[in-house]
Formats: sequence, structure tokens, C-alpha cells
Amino acid sequence: MMGTASSEGSAIVVPMEKPKFMEDLTAAEMARLEGATPAGLQNLGNTCYLNSTLQVLRSMPEMQDQLAVYKPEASGGSSIQDLSRFGLGGLGSSNDLTSALRDLYKQMSETQEGFPPMMFLNALRTMYPQFAQKAKTGHGYAQQDAEEAWSQIVQQLRQKLKVADGVGAQASQTFVDRYMAGSFKSILAPPEEAKEMEEPVESTETFLKLDCHIDQNINHLAEGMKAGLSEEIEKRSETLGHDAIYTKKSQISRLPKYLTVHFVRFFWKKDVQKKAKIMKKVTFPEELDVLEYCTDELRKKLIPVRDKVRDIRKDEVDVQRARKRQKIAHKQEEDRLREAEIKGVEAAPIAKLREKKEGKDPKQKETEGGDMDVYKTDAEYEAERAESIKKAKKELYELVDQELAADDGANKSGIYELRGVITHQGASADSGHYTSFVKKEGRLVDDPKAPGGKRKEEDGKWWWFNDDKVTEVDVERIMMLSGGGESASALILLYRAIDLPTKEEVTE
Repeated sequence: MMGTASSEGSAIVVPMEKPKFMEDLTAAEMARLEGATPAGLQNLGNTCYLNSTLQVLRSMPEMQDQLAVYKPEASGGSSIQDLSRFGLGGLGSSNDLTSALRDLYKQMSETQEGFPPMMFLNALRTMYPQFAQKAKTGHGYAQQDAEEAWSQIVQQLRQKLKVADGVGAQASQTFVDRYMAGSFKSILAPPEEAKEMEEPVESTETFLKLDCHIDQNINHLAEGMKAGLSEEIEKRSETLGHDAIYTKKSQISRLPKYLTVHFVRFFWKKDVQKKAKIMKKVTFPEELDVLEYCTDELRKKLIPVRDKVRDIRKDEVDVQRARKRQKIAHKQEEDRLREAEIKGVEAAPIAKLREKKEGKDPKQKETEGGDMDVYKTDAEYEAERAESIKKAKKELYELVDQELAADDGANKSGIYELRGVITHQGASADSGHYTSFVKKEGRLVDDPKAPGGKRKEEDGKWWWFNDDKVTEVDVERIMMLSGGGESASALILLYRAIDLPTKEEVTE
């Protein structure tokens, strides 16, 4: 009988979970929705330097993953630390900045309102009293340098935040060492008058940021970074018997996944006894190629991948342009045939007779090079394009140097994309205002051709964090942060290595 519940498999079943509507979601659930506006941070009295720093650091998903499973080392106060571990307001975290950061980011992930970072601020001031300095007016706290806050927080994370999946030689590796630390190979050359008596000294050292030095000749980030890799050091020369100027030149031997670049805009002005700011305009790119700063050995590993990435991008642009021209020509041909049909006149009879005589398909057009340009439907075009992309990804994956491939936190192409910017507005570090910009993460969209049926799609927009006020802006706003006056200018840039194909993508 119709309407009777049939046997197993087709009976109506009550859903396991009741559907939830937007108005029924909690504040925490709303904050976790894809594309939701992130939480800002309240200004607790000249703490914009800290708010801006925390927002850009938060933009690294790998850091969020490691913080989520972070547990402080056992100590006499372990019972209080256990409370902090569950996010209870950062209790007992005054001696552990990493715990305080973990708790703060967890709380920020559960709201879209401006959040007061009081517990983290107290922990920072307890560990580094410089951030507890009072204002010269006697009211409240003094403004601080965002770069100093960034460096101190990163140094703490380097000591405390171990990578949870570390095995073997990487068992004790920290998040910072894996994802944010690079390596230099440096040569310290003796002064000219001691060259025949002293040999150059080679060394290897770790760096957590690259400096962009600024003077009257620096107009672009690349020039400032190059200047930052060469410095003069005054030290005693035993062969000469007095102090002399040595020249140190460095090249990068390991590139981290996340590259921090610091614009050295602040300097100590003796006549006024305070930090002043270099206002000069220095432009910076949305995409940064750093191969010229690398050692020859590293460059040989990176160049094949870098060049292949560029070839793939060029081919993609060429294909899209050709497809656009083809569609326009196809539409024009259809319009001409339709117009001829309406008029009752056979379209281009001579051309049709010639095509028939030569055995040509009327859907084919001869290109300038003499090859046949066959018109494809959108479905045919997309299928061919998907196959071409898969082939190119496989070729790119196979070009990655095996030693670099084994280094999970390294840049394997030498190309970076800009993900975060900390800016300063004003004439000195002791005053003015800090804000930050973070590029929006791509949203997951359905794509049956992508691994797992999903892929990330970015809209090119950025979040502007002005303390507790969060606004969406276009990339054009970011390119206006090059300085040239007292308006907001970039102080710290955070670049991330471009994505490369994974093993899953090329084998699926």
C-alpha cells in the first residue's frame, strides 16, 4: 500500500542532529563560522603595539595547532598550571608567556567582540619589565615598540613551544625553529691593511627576521634587504694591534616557511634623547622572490621549482587569454550565421564551399601559426584544463629537491606571498599608533577535481585590526603602507612560502 513504511533501508529516520539556524548559534559558534569577522583586542592604555603584534602572529595556522596542544612543563605550581591549561583566564601563566598566549587565542576564537588581553599583558610585563614602564606624564603606561614586543614573544615561543609531531632528530624542535627560523652563511673579511695577514672567517648562524635598512638611496624592500645582509663591524685586530673595521657579508642557506622582514625605521636621536622615525617611502611587493640573497648551493635547489612555478602561471594566463579570444570569435561566428539565417541568405557561400572542398570542419578556425583551433565546450575546456594542471603539478612536485622536501618548515621555491603587516603612524616610537593587517584565509569550496573534493578560494581581501575595531579592506590599501610621511607605514612584514603541490594532490 502506498504510504506504508517499507523494509529496511528506506524507512524515514529522525535526523541524528537537529538543524541549527543562524539565530540559534552561540557567540562562540558564530565566531568559528568560516569567513566570520575575527575578534579585535581592546586597547588597555597604549597597548596598540601589542594588539597589532598579536593579530599578525595569530595568522599562522601552524602556530595555532601547536598552541592548542601545548602543555607547560611540570613544576611546583602544576595544579595552577592545570587550570590555565583549560583556558581559565590564564591563571598561573604569569611565568609562562606561551600558556598565556594559548589561553588568549582560545578566548579570541570564541568571540567576535573586542577582547581585553589583560592576562597576557600582565604575563608580558612580569617577564619583561620594559613593557611596564610608565608614561613620562605620570599617567598610565608608556607606548612601546611593536618590533621589540614581536621579538620577545617569538623568543619565548622558541624556548617553550615544541613541535608536537617531532620525531628523531626533530623531537625537540620548536615551532619557531621549524617554521620561522632561517640560516645564514657569513664571511667576516679583515680590513684592507690586514688582508695578507688575516684569513676571512666563515660562520653559520640562525636568524628570526631580516632587516630592511633605510637610507636616502633605498626606495624598495629588495634594496634595503640587500643592504641589511652587509655590515661593518669594529673590533680589535691582533695583527694590526688596534681596532679596525671588518666587513661581514651574509647569504641565506635556509629559508623558513614564514619570513619576517623588519623595516629599520626607528633610531636614537641624541639631540632630543628619544627614538625618531625615518619617514622615507620604501615600497614592498605582495610577492617576494628572495633567490638573489641565497647561497649558490641553496639557489641551485630553488631555481628549478621557481622557474616551473613561473612557467605554469604564464601558461595558465596564455590559455585563459586564448580561451577568451576563442569564445569571442565563436560568438561572432554564431551571430553572423544567425543574422544570415534571418535574412534568408546563405552565409559566406564561397568560404563554405572552400571548407567543404578542403574537408575542414566548420567548427575549426585556422590560427596564425597554421594550426587548427578547435572550439571546445566549457565542459571540454575545463576537463582539458584540469588534466593539464594535474600534469603540471606532478612535474612541479618532482622538481622539489629531496633534502628540502624532508624539511617540513622550509620554503622550497624561494617565493613568498605577503600575509601580515604591522604598521606605525606617527613620528617616533614613543608616540603614534600601531595597527595591523592580515590577509583573509581562503574559504573552502566544493571542487570534485580537487583532492578530497575541496579547495581553498581566496577573495584577495584583508582584515584591518585597529585595536578592537576590525574592518575588511582591499589589497590596494596594503600597497599604500610604504610610508613617506607620518601616515601609517609598514614596520614588520610577515611573508609565507607559496603553496606547492602535495603528494596527495599528484597521486590522487
